Amino acid sequence: MKRWFRFELILILFALAVTVFEGCKQKSDTSKEELASFMNSGDTDTSNAKNSPRKNLSEAFKKYWYAGEAEITSYKLEQARYGELRDGKAVLVYVTEPFLPEVQVKADRSNPSNIPVLKLNATKKYVTGIYPYSIMSSTFYPVHDNQHAIKTSLSIQEWCGHVYSQLNNREEFEFTSHSYFENEADQNLTLEKALLENEIWNKIRISPSDLPIGEIDIIPSLEFFRVKHLPVQAMKANCTLTTDGAISTYTIEYAKGLRKLTIDFSKEFPYTIEGWTEEFKSGYGANAKTLTSKGTKLKSLKSPYWRQNSTKFEHLRDSLDL
Repeated sequence: MKRWFRFELILILFALAVTVFEGCKQKSDTSKEELASFMNSGDTDTSNAKNSPRKNLSEAFKKYWYAGEAEITSYKLEQARYGELRDGKAVLVYVTEPFLPEVQVKADRSNPSNIPVLKLNATKKYVTGIYPYSIMSSTFYPVHDNQHAIKTSLSIQEWCGHVYSQLNNREEFEFTSHSYFENEADQNLTLEKALLENEIWNKIRISPSDLPIGEIDIIPSLEFFRVKHLPVQAMKANCTLTTDGAISTYTIEYAKGLRKLTIDFSKEFPYTIEGWTEEFKSGYGANAKTLTSKGTKLKSLKSPYWRQNSTKFEHLRDSLDL
């Protein structure tokens, strides 16, 4: 009898262990079934303002973006900094995921109130003289293309120090920033809602035909504000969309020659980002001159990279020319 009791106890403990293991596994790896359920969630608003009608997702979109993989693309980078062009690498990582509308972070589990987003993690790495720059921005944009990005954030690391900025979409845009520079230091402010340059890169991948055209108020990228040490605010810009052969180009030209950004992408779905240029004055005072930064596509792959952290997967970096 005692032997039978011990056997039952072992079975119970084994079942509990399996349950715990599976629970941990689900938190780290989202299943295709869960991903599919996220596409129909997200009616909850992140503010008191009424959202636009949700746009339907095409079958091509579902097949491409809900296959349990991210799209990773590398670029040759020529980046203007301190009045000179620097060579480096950039990477754009696009992936769909569920987002919590209130706290505005990735959801650990499926829930009807989750908002399905297309996330873009964009990185740049280059060297200025003896010291390196590392820049990363993250933007979370609803796949149903019916409101502004829910959140966008930026971090910059270099040997002088580091900066972190974040903009949350609530009743107004709420901006927070922390910097080692005295005149920036710790900031908390609100902004009236306007088109975000950061969200344009996500919107292109979902519905480029709906990109805004004409003179528009735009909040430039958080990277631009921090690198130029300017106050965050909306600015006037003229936006155009043109097509030449298989490539479409979206251009944002800010007023008074402040800056010009062009983004080249494939005309057909999945509207891959083929490259970009960014024209602005680089340097300080009389030494400042207009230079053109450039990103040129190298390689791309679809991959569940979050499961590929073993050393045996390092060869995949070679396939991206990284």
